Amino acid sequence: MQSEIHGNRQQGVLMLASGGLLMGTLGVFVEEARLGALTLVFFRCLFGMLALAAYCAYKGWLSPRQFTRRTLTLALVSGVLMVTQWVGFFDAIHRTSIAVATVVFHVQPFWVVLIGAALFHERLGADRLGWIAIAFVGLVLASGVLAEDHMADHPRYLIGLIEALIGSVLYASVTLIAKSLGGFRPHLLTLMQCVVGTVCLPIIAPFFAPLELAHISPTQWGWLVGMGVLHTGLSYVLIYGALPKLTTPVIAVLLFVYPLTAIAVDALVYHRALSAPQLAGMALIVTASLGVNLGWRLLPPRLVKLRR
Repeated sequence: MQSEIHGNRQQGVLMLASGGLLMGTLGVFVEEARLGALTLVFFRCLFGMLALAAYCAYKGWLSPRQFTRRTLTLALVSGVLMVTQWVGFFDAIHRTSIAVATVVFHVQPFWVVLIGAALFHERLGADRLGWIAIAFVGLVLASGVLAEDHMADHPRYLIGLIEALIGSVLYASVTLIAKSLGGFRPHLLTLMQCVVGTVCLPIIAPFFAPLELAHISPTQWGWLVGMGVLHTGLSYVLIYGALPKLTTPVIAVLLFVYPLTAIAVDALVYHRALSAPQLAGMALIVTASLGVNLGWRLLPPRLVKLRR
């Protein structure tokens, strides 16, 4: 029994790490496809929908009983939020870099805490507030807004940062919706999000694709299919399959495989390494995230009592 539990844990670690490594290469597909964010997201949704539908059908999860009025409504709302977030994130990569957009986006766990506290009137406590404050100091450093070399392209760069930050808020909202859905399979939720993008993007932006579609090369099609099948199909199957096998501390640590891989890929492929202050900011965000998720004490208990 003990060996079986240990085996499941090892499998979960391997699956979550693999999913994170795979997601960390997403920015390369975004950059190499050389298309606008709306077009990229449309094809990510299209090919991701096909991949996830095939997987869910294979697993026998496409039963109509899964889709009650409530779950369908919340899934559709989360789809609008997720697709909007993907568009903003991809455009942020174009305007800043893979590393910067990914690091800024990864403050979303703190939005989950803050939004959850506002909606459910939860008491945050001095330690959590302290970690969140540290995370946003890290965000300022990691974003690169204090670096002079980014000021030459100031408006474009700032728009990219804002897009990534708004995307992190939207993703936090999607996370809270997913939690409220309880037993609804996350694979089905992601499938619904892809359906929303596939159906809605051509309606919302009917003029975004024609010129680009006419000139997509075979190589570009390869990047687009990869984004859907690898980064929306395989990666989510790996991540969702791993989470039930692991404890919260292990998950909290392994979730940072994604942004760390993205930073390494950006440096190796495009020679856009983060500066020392940006790396320090990333370290603060990682530490603060672990502090929030694992309940680390930031202030001595005695001082917390005095503040109360």
